[in-house]
Amino acid sequence: MDYFAAIRAFLSAAELGSFSKAAARIEVKTSTVSRYITELERDLGIALFNRSTRGLVLTEGGRVFREQAVGVVKSLEEAREVTSSLNSSPRGLLRVTMPCTFGRRHVIRHLPDFMDRYPKIDVDVVMTDEVLNIIDSGIDLAIRIGVLPDSQLMARQLAAHRRVVCASPAYVAQYGAPASPAELAAHAALRFSRAADDRWLLVNRARTSVHAKQEAVSVTLRGRLRLDDTEAVLDLAVAGRGIALLPTWAIGDALRDGKLVQLLPEWEAQPGSAAAAVWAVYPPKKTVSSKVRAFIDFYTAVFDREGCFDTTLGKRAAAKKD
Repeated sequence: MDYFAAIRAFLSAAELGSFSKAAARIEVKTSTVSRYITELERDLGIALFNRSTRGLVLTEGGRVFREQAVGVVKSLEEAREVTSSLNSSPRGLLRVTMPCTFGRRHVIRHLPDFMDRYPKIDVDVVMTDEVLNIIDSGIDLAIRIGVLPDSQLMARQLAAHRRVVCASPAYVAQYGAPASPAELAAHAALRFSRAADDRWLLVNRARTSVHAKQEAVSVTLRGRLRLDDTEAVLDLAVAGRGIALLPTWAIGDALRDGKLVQLLPEWEAQPGSAAAAVWAVYPPKKTVSSKVRAFIDFYTAVFDREGCFDTTLGKRAAAKKD
């Protein structure tokens, strides 16, 4: 038995809950995965899975074996990556996860250029708004947006993440533009349902020096619409259904095309005491693999060149309606 191949098959089956899905991931036959698991169970003298019509569930022994096997495979992968990093040509399978809206707008459309530049890298993309455990899921790199929680993971900033107040010209023509954050309370806000509460915390960038403490203004919102998707909020803002607080990376095209105008241009969202950004997050390793480093360097350059992460590309402050 190829023990390492069997362990990889086991870990994939444990994560995906299916022999067939595990086989598709590691590119072998389903019967091969089944044989690997049977041989592992015979060698260990214990059942690793409970099998049912609903899929696979780890036994207690399977959970213990998985916990130890993850560390073994991680050590092997690190050994391979340290060695392969000496090679000037990045290669291998790169598993990347990213938020859906950001990924579609700013990552996927540049992926052909990345793969042309690095023909020996295969890419497996997981599009999800869930925050995956990248170590347990076998993810090489995650793109995450906002303020990062404390963790043992490594992170590198790819681009800025700023959220600004905006609305459509039609909305401004009908209801006017707020002259201060306090006036937002009189407007219909497109509220984000994943937020902790119905408030926006805004800071005045023009009045805040680099070293001064930012004093946030809290705005209580009203409005009939609450949504849990950035793209949906953007669509409704363009349709004139209310004022939105959206990231600059999402509204760049709409600002350029005149579908949205920035309101309160000196103000933006206060994310908290830590820095908010678009991050590349990856497991802690002694040496970052060449394929991960290639992806980070490529997209850092792309995002810097795109210029859609700052409102200076299309800043059009709306005048208040008479």
